[in-house]
Amino acid sequence: MNRTITRDEAWALLQEHVHTATLLNHALAVESVMRYAAQKMGEDPDVWGVVGLCHDIDFEEFPDQHCTKVRDILQEALWPEELIRAIESHGWGICSEVEPKTDMEKVLYTIDELTGLVAATALVRPSKSILDMGVKSVKKKWKAKAFSAGVDRSVIERGAQMLQMEVSEVIQWTIDGMRPKAQELGLAGSAAD
Repeated sequence: MNRTITRDEAWALLQEHVHTATLLNHALAVESVMRYAAQKMGEDPDVWGVVGLCHDIDFEEFPDQHCTKVRDILQEALWPEELIRAIESHGWGICSEVEPKTDMEKVLYTIDELTGLVAATALVRPSKSILDMGVKSVKKKWKAKAFSAGVDRSVIERGAQMLQMEVSEVIQWTIDGMRPKAQELGLAGSAAD
């Protein structure tokens, strides 16, 4: 990789293109899980983190060209090819032809949708918290297809297969990865008391 992208640089660029609180919150959740997964896999959490943070950088401005316009935005900002490709790959089979090949790409592809399901599950718990939530709670909501119906569970399953992990294991990583940002994500609830 020819250039290091700092977290501050990535955050500033993201805020130029994304203004809705929900999308920024999602970016922070994905960043946090990507950092966690990088550490678990012996990779650089700073690199994986900026990829997670900026993965939806083109979504708000170009929803019909999501995972396509990202290349223009990031090339203009002089991002390395490997990071651009990783971001393009998270929409594989949905809005991108770029298949996830590296561990970083596979993790992003797998946990992108899952962060939404994990957050939604935490918010309907009595504590409204991710801090006291386990895999079992998410798996229960997983089966309720009407719950977070926009979350494509088949993408998560396909991603887990690519990673050679059980879905339950990926859910645990996602919960563990989001916990450090629970307060910032509005997922600390009464368990933080």
